[in-house]
Amino acid sequence: MTGNQASAGHLLQLIREGRATTRGALQRATGLSRSTVGHRLDQLFAAGWLREGEAAPVEGSGGGRPSTRLEFDAEHAVVLAADLGTHLTSAAVVDLAGTVLAERSGEMLITDGPDHVLDTLAQWFAGLLKETGTPHGRVCGIGLSVPGPVDWDSGLVVQPPIMPGWDGFPIRGRLQEAWVRHIAADGPAVPVLVDNDANLMAYAEQRAGHRDCAAFLLVKVSTGIGAGVVADGRLYRGIDGGAGDIGHIRLHDCPDALCMCGSYGCLAAVASGRALAAQLSDAGIATSSASGVRDHLAAGQPDAVRLAREAGRKVGEVLVTVVTLLNPGVLMIAGDLAGTPFLTGVRELLYQRAMPRTTAHLNVVTSRLGERAGLLGAAASVVEELYSPERADARLADPGR
Repeated sequence: MTGNQASAGHLLQLIREGRATTRGALQRATGLSRSTVGHRLDQLFAAGWLREGEAAPVEGSGGGRPSTRLEFDAEHAVVLAADLGTHLTSAAVVDLAGTVLAERSGEMLITDGPDHVLDTLAQWFAGLLKETGTPHGRVCGIGLSVPGPVDWDSGLVVQPPIMPGWDGFPIRGRLQEAWVRHIAADGPAVPVLVDNDANLMAYAEQRAGHRDCAAFLLVKVSTGIGAGVVADGRLYRGIDGGAGDIGHIRLHDCPDALCMCGSYGCLAAVASGRALAAQLSDAGIATSSASGVRDHLAAGQPDAVRLAREAGRKVGEVLVTVVTLLNPGVLMIAGDLAGTPFLTGVRELLYQRAMPRTTAHLNVVTSRLGERAGLLGAAASVVEELYSPERADARLADPGR
């Protein structure tokens, strides 16, 4: 590791990943001199990003003085995170290690539009900061999970079928304005990162329980259907955030099913929580949303169980192709329908239609983090972005960034 690859930001990455956690180990990993390593560590200590932990074990058999272990200080700042659903939203203050310090959940309709939702969200954040006694100056960034396709570079939602009024809306700028209005009138705006909910759920779940899985696939089935892919520890978003939008793959045998996107025959039009809610209501079982379907499933309602299994088979039909293409080690089903009936339907089609070679090492599971997955993924994405080597170096050079 030479040149800018051994910058202060890269040393921080080595420490955070546990690859080099003493001054000596950093010298060996980077080839830098002791004085240069010391200078760059001084920058990280001055920023408050590092702390000294317990002494590291002495290497070799020659004895000697134990080295001081270097640790990323996960308490020096906090992240504000929010997971916007179609009907319910969760918001939290989270430390840099992913520990939730305070949380609020409640009804917030995505159809009320971005101005109202983002302004309300900023008010929630203000209350959560007050609850934890956290000054706004300790907030390093805001992470936002949304139920629609997102262009990562611009932070814009792109043609979201279930988010009317949000297409192309400047979420980052408007949330920063709300931040200044409700929280920090005397301070600069904080960075805002926006991503698709299935992406962030996949990121959080892979990190929490499947770090060794090089190809991880999460499918969220709630109001709509979407997927997130983590390959070699990094989210795969496609060229403009459209990767994983499997809910709008068209099925050949459902030509009359009208989807919210305006097309006919989409997977989401027949197998999503929204679709099942409509089917149950047509059968005389009043159900207004995907969460209502979840409640029926929890109660063992026979029609809900039957429809969920059928929906699982429809999704499994699409996943045969997806799994064959990606060859994941883990397929995780998450969202309102992620229970035994739906999972059974997915497995039936998947193992029946896919080649044995494709599924031989595939583990089909349900969510570990549950309803917090999107929230924790939003927080983690902020930390990984702001403390990545390049961004960390830029922030050290200009603390206002």
